Amino acid sequence: MNDRILRVMEFDKVIEQLKKQAETSLGKERAAKLKPAIDMIEVEARQNETDEAMGILRLNKSVPLGGIFDIRASIKRSIIGGLLNIQESLDIASTIYGGRRVKDFLLGFDFDIPLLNSLAERIVPLKNVEQFIKNCIDDHGQVMDSATPTLRGIRATIRTYENRIRTKLDDYIRTKSNMLSDAIITIRNDRYVIPVKHEYRGSIGGIVHDQSASGQTLFMEPRPIVDMNNQLQEAFLKEKQEIERILRKITELIAENELELHENVTVLEEIDFIFARGKLAQKMKAAKPKMNNNGYIKMQQARHPLIPFDEVVANDIEIGKDYQAIVITGPNTGGKTVTLKMIGLCTLMAQSGLQVPALDGCELAVFKEVFADIGDEQSIEQNLSTFSSHMTNIVQILEKVDDQTLVLFDELGAGTDPQEGAALAIAILDEVISRHARVIATTHYPELKAYSYNREQVINASMEFDVQSLQPTYRLLLGIPGRSNAFEISRRLGLGKHIIDVAKSHVGVDSKNVENMIAALEKSQIQAGKDYEEAHQILLESEQLRDQLHREYDLFISKREELYKKAELKAEKAVQKAKEDAASIVENLRNMEKQAILKEHEWIDAKKGLEEALPQIASKKGATNDKKPDLKELKPGDDIILLTVNQQGTVVEKINDKEYLIQVGVMRVKTKRKDLQIVKKQKQQYENPLATVKGTSYHVKPELDLRGERYEDALVQLEKYIDDALLAGYQSVNIIHGKGTGALRKGVQDFAKKHPHIGAQRFGNMNEGGSGVTVLELK
Repeated sequence: MNDRILRVMEFDKVIEQLKKQAETSLGKERAAKLKPAIDMIEVEARQNETDEAMGILRLNKSVPLGGIFDIRASIKRSIIGGLLNIQESLDIASTIYGGRRVKDFLLGFDFDIPLLNSLAERIVPLKNVEQFIKNCIDDHGQVMDSATPTLRGIRATIRTYENRIRTKLDDYIRTKSNMLSDAIITIRNDRYVIPVKHEYRGSIGGIVHDQSASGQTLFMEPRPIVDMNNQLQEAFLKEKQEIERILRKITELIAENELELHENVTVLEEIDFIFARGKLAQKMKAAKPKMNNNGYIKMQQARHPLIPFDEVVANDIEIGKDYQAIVITGPNTGGKTVTLKMIGLCTLMAQSGLQVPALDGCELAVFKEVFADIGDEQSIEQNLSTFSSHMTNIVQILEKVDDQTLVLFDELGAGTDPQEGAALAIAILDEVISRHARVIATTHYPELKAYSYNREQVINASMEFDVQSLQPTYRLLLGIPGRSNAFEISRRLGLGKHIIDVAKSHVGVDSKNVENMIAALEKSQIQAGKDYEEAHQILLESEQLRDQLHREYDLFISKREELYKKAELKAEKAVQKAKEDAASIVENLRNMEKQAILKEHEWIDAKKGLEEALPQIASKKGATNDKKPDLKELKPGDDIILLTVNQQGTVVEKINDKEYLIQVGVMRVKTKRKDLQIVKKQKQQYENPLATVKGTSYHVKPELDLRGERYEDALVQLEKYIDDALLAGYQSVNIIHGKGTGALRKGVQDFAKKHPHIGAQRFGNMNEGGSGVTVLELK
């Protein structure tokens, strides 16, 4: 994008608003360099970054960017051998700490923000560098005694010298107070002195370092403490040298970690920049646009980004699908130019990763170039007229326009003879349209009102005007050319009726028909707008009702789960009792086994006892345990299940159509056909069966644990696992999803309903994991 289009569209004003949202000098500097991108992948990545920041801001969370400084100059000085001062060292430590806080903040969310997380992962903690600096310098910018043993010793010596000097000077104050202007000890030229009256200069003796403004007081260093002050100054010099040595160590440590520090600064700059875009979107009440490479623009209730929310008029705009050009006609001050700039500015913002002020679901295109001829760009230096200036600009545009460009013309063909100007406007529009560019043009010329009726790819539009109030409404009416309204406005302003009637007589029949058609279209458009508003309100109410139903359904699910848990506990107790009763009955049967075929009355008694031992427990979701009788004819050798005792056996012989002799364990039993169910032959299975895919074998477990997995990753794993389980020959598998919020469980069950090789599903029994496990029957 060229700088001229950014200036014409006032993109720099958006940048100024963006800079105000940044919290650090790094973010402000990054915002100032923002330019629209022309690569689709880059634009979508920017939009996704902004949307992730918006997701966090919607939670009223704020990224902790305090205490982060632009330390790049300090890092550079450390590399070239400079000595960093105390404040620079503290700024670096603070930035390291701030970066670590930002990293912990972004990695602490339990929802997906992959782009921000990838940035956060690049931040290097550098705790050792921060700790070394903090161990040497306190928060007040003072090198601490504990920085090195040498510094601690030097400062102890300094305090000793200072105490001796003060003690000596206190003696002077006590014994020679009449010679002093004031009983205080002060410092001049880094040396301890006392204020001596001028006339007692010789009595005190020593070195004069300063005098008062009146000259009556001399600040003198008595001769006995000169040596003591000299010793103190030597100690101060050693302290300064030791502090420089400490700062040199800090500087060398920073130079060693130059790459990591630079990376941290780059990442923090980008994070602040991303969140600045999110805050600007929040301030503008903006939405994330869906981007495309097809030149398609569709925005509902779009607003100009630079006009205050309570003043701007929102408009719908669409171009690039059914038509590639819009011609907006109508009088001045109606909002044509503002609408033109709004479309251009929203396009530039979207390509820069900024959300646009429109309703959700808006779409915008990625253009390689946006061209505009807007406003009076007359060049005084070149002595060009307004028309010449515009035409020069249009010529430059026509040299570059193609199917990847958006062209905006304001008052196309203006500034010259109306007939010639209209003809030029039509020719220029035809040329741009022939190159498949997207073009929006405003014009005064009535000839262009009929322009779209001869061209399928062009649509007329106008800015609505309220004749009653004689004020523009600034609403864009797509599909309706603008009316002049001259007669109606003149009448309301007081022009005589006879004059207006004469004027109307001079207007041709065709012109009158066009005006009547436009009036009818305007009326239809206004009614359609009202119908849209009503439909939108109904939609909002429907969404509220849907949300309420979702909440009530979630409450129902929660209560159902609670009842399931209680039922499972009750069932566990019942099953335990049934097992004990069944064990007793089986023991009795073994004791009665004295012949191959049991006596009928003994078998009936045992059967009745087993039936009474079965627990009567209703299954979940109102399912029944009744099984449809399997009436298929059985043959000797068929594997069956004796339903009355739920034991597996083998058919020995067919007695008649309704009775069979079967072998159950060591017993032979005569039973009815309806009590038998055939067992399908199963492939031989192993404890860890092998599935073979494309010549490779691997173990497949009879259960899949999805706990802790993200929803999308879990479903991918489940789909692959079911394929492997089918190859391994499993009849059923257990899917462990846990209880949690229920989202993963629901996802597993929805998947099972749609899978062609899953015949049935149920929750696990108490010993299988309960509602935290779904058992899938494979077919």
